[in-house]
Amino acid sequence: MQLEILFTIVGYVVYGALAWIALWGAFNLILVWRRVATTRFDDEEELDAFIEAIDEPLSSNRYDDAIALCGEDRRAMPQLAMYAIMNRDQGADRVERQLAERFQLDVMADIDYRLSWVSTVIKSAPMIGLLGTVIGMMGAFSNLSSGEKVDTGQMAEDIMFALITTACGLAIAVPLLLAREGINVRLRKMEDLVTAGVSQVLEVLRLR
Repeated sequence: MQLEILFTIVGYVVYGALAWIALWGAFNLILVWRRVATTRFDDEEELDAFIEAIDEPLSSNRYDDAIALCGEDRRAMPQLAMYAIMNRDQGADRVERQLAERFQLDVMADIDYRLSWVSTVIKSAPMIGLLGTVIGMMGAFSNLSSGEKVDTGQMAEDIMFALITTACGLAIAVPLLLAREGINVRLRKMEDLVTAGVSQVLEVLRLR
């Protein structure tokens, strides 16, 4: 009887842990998705349009107008361009190094932090589900070894608990894994566009 109570309590703990990590993983995933969506250019056409927009004032040495154009856009590339314009007197190598550092600190650091939590949830959910499987099977075998008449109903509940927790762990991990890989693709594209954009901005500023 005491073992049944213990298994029941552990079962609630496993369900609670699965629910908590599912919410935490989804929360961090949503934050990353929104961060990437509001930070990057969607394609090269948007990048080219931005470069064309600041090319004319920069070519005319109207740096304040170019800074104003960049300041109106909160995405990563315009903000990096604004920083490059404001620090154009420091030399190409130093400006390029500072832009890389700012991109990592201002954009990628928070994204990497959130993605690390998503990865942790992806790894942890199946393990917690497996723990539930073990607990459920222990409950079933405890029922068999009690030396009394086997309670088939209780045994079915224990086995069902084992299967449900396994399924829940996988149901949490698989969608998060697919979503994380989708975000990684968008991140790589954003990094490529930022690299290309920084090169073009430095060329327009004649720092190359």
